[in-house]
Amino acid sequence: MSDFKFQVLAKDGAARRGTLTTAHGVIDTPAFMPVGTAATVKGMLPESVAATGAQIILANTYHLMLRPGSERIAKFGGVRKFMNWPGPLLTDSGGYQVMSLAKLRKMDENGVTFQSHIDGAKHLLTPERSIAIQHDLDATITMAFDECTPFPAEKPAVADSMALSMRWAARSKAAYRERPGYGLFGIVQGGVHADLRAQSAEKLQAIGFDGYAIGGLAVGEGQELMFSTLDVTTPHLPQDRPRYLMGVGKPGDIVGAVMRGCDMFDCVLPTRSGRTAQAFTRHGTLNLRNARHADDPRPLDETVPCDASRVYSRAYYHHLFRCEEVLGLMLLTWHNIAFYQQIMRELRAAITEGRLADYARRFAADQARGDGEAAAETADGDAAGA
Repeated sequence: MSDFKFQVLAKDGAARRGTLTTAHGVIDTPAFMPVGTAATVKGMLPESVAATGAQIILANTYHLMLRPGSERIAKFGGVRKFMNWPGPLLTDSGGYQVMSLAKLRKMDENGVTFQSHIDGAKHLLTPERSIAIQHDLDATITMAFDECTPFPAEKPAVADSMALSMRWAARSKAAYRERPGYGLFGIVQGGVHADLRAQSAEKLQAIGFDGYAIGGLAVGEGQELMFSTLDVTTPHLPQDRPRYLMGVGKPGDIVGAVMRGCDMFDCVLPTRSGRTAQAFTRHGTLNLRNARHADDPRPLDETVPCDASRVYSRAYYHHLFRCEEVLGLMLLTWHNIAFYQQIMRELRAAITEGRLADYARRFAADQARGDGEAAAETADGDAAGA
C-alpha cells in the first residue's frame, strides 16, 4: 500500500503542478473533484466520471450518516466499493451541512446537536463522531470537523469561530486512525481577515496535518475578496502539503485560485448546472432552454474530448430540456464535468510549460467574449426561467 505523499513537479509563480499519491491511486494536481454527495455523482455512472479524467470524487458525511448510515456502508467496505468508484475519495466533515440544512441545531464546545432535515431525528455530531463516520466511509482523505464561519460576520465572532474550529481540529487529529496511503486535512478559517487566517494556518501546522484546506470562502464574499484572502493565506501554508480550496467554484474562480497556489477544488456547479440546462463552455455559460438554441446545429464545445461536448447539437439539448427528458440532464452533467477536467489538464500543462499567466489571460478573454449566443441570453426573457 502506498504512502500518502504530495510532490511538487513544477511551479509557475505561486501555482504548483504536482502529484498526490494515495492508497487508492495517484491524483494529478491541480485537480477538480466532482461532488458525489450521497455516494453518487448525480446523473453519472462512476465509469463515465472516471472517463472524463476525474481521479478523485467527494462524498458527504452528513447525508451518508443519515441515509443509509455509515455503519451500513462500512459493511460494504466503504463508499468506494458501495458505489463502484475505483479511485480516491474525499469526505467532508459534515459541519457545513449541519449549519445549512439541519432544521434545528445547538452548538457548544462539544459539537453540534441537530435535527435531521429528512425525518427530524436528533443527532449529535462532534469531532470524534465525524472522524469515526469518515473512517466507516473509508475516506482516502478525511476532513477535520470545523464550523464554517458565516459571511458577513463581525471580526470578534469570526475570531471566536476560528478558535473553536482549531480546538475541534486538535480533537479531530487525536481521533483519527492513521493508515498507510490515507490522509487527514485541517481546515484554515478566519473569514476575510489576514491576521486570523495566518493564526489559523499556524495553529493547524502546529497540530500537523497531511494537507490543508481553506474553508469559509465562496460563501458570498465575491471573487475579488476571495482572491485577496487567498493572497494572504496560501503563503502561510507549507510547500510540501496539498492545498484544497473548498467549494470553489466557477471556472474563472478555479483559474485564479490555481494562480494563488491552490491545488484541489470541489463544487456542485457542474452537476447542479447540468440538471438546470446550464452548460459551461470555452466561451461562457449557455442556457440551453433558451429559444435561440432551437435550430443551432453546433456542439457545446469541440475543445472538450467528450461525446456529450462534441456529438450532440445545441438544438438537441434544447429539445431534451424543453421536453423534460432525463437524458438532457445526464448528457449535460457529463459535458460540464468533462469541461472542468479539460480546464484542469490545461492548467497543469500551462504550469509545467511556464505559461500560466498567458493561459489565464486568454481563458478570461474567451469567457468574456462569448460565442454570439451566450452574450445575448441575458436579455432574453426565456433565460430567466431556467
